[in-house]
Amino acid sequence: MTAHPRFEGSNERNVLGETLQPCSNDPLTGFFRTGYCAAGPESAAVHLVCIAASDDFLAYSASVGNDLSTPRPEFGFPGLVAGNRWCLVAARWLQAHEAGKAPRVYLRATNEKVLGLLPLEILKAYALDLN
Repeated sequence: MTAHPRFEGSNERNVLGETLQPCSNDPLTGFFRTGYCAAGPESAAVHLVCIAASDDFLAYSASVGNDLSTPRPEFGFPGLVAGNRWCLVAARWLQAHEAGKAPRVYLRATNEKVLGLLPLEILKAYALDLN
């Protein structure tokens, strides 16, 4: 997938109301594959929660039909391993949370557009980047 620089995300905000920070360039993540959990034009993208993948979450995700560990080169997807940062679909994060399997999150790289679905207080409980 080709990166779309104008959808980089630097003009979007995170859940803390700050400028959205990049999530990951290795592996390259985000719907637009720019490294940002950007919503893009008309908020079309939903890969908005920057997570830290864990073995427990990856196993859970595969068990509900969202295999994030298996590489899919035809889609430019390397497959995730524990420790990778990745822009996850907000509804998938909520599903994992409700099952007690949600991964930790990076709030500064999580798009504010998730706040209609995911309360900030819940996200803060999983935060890796709050001081």
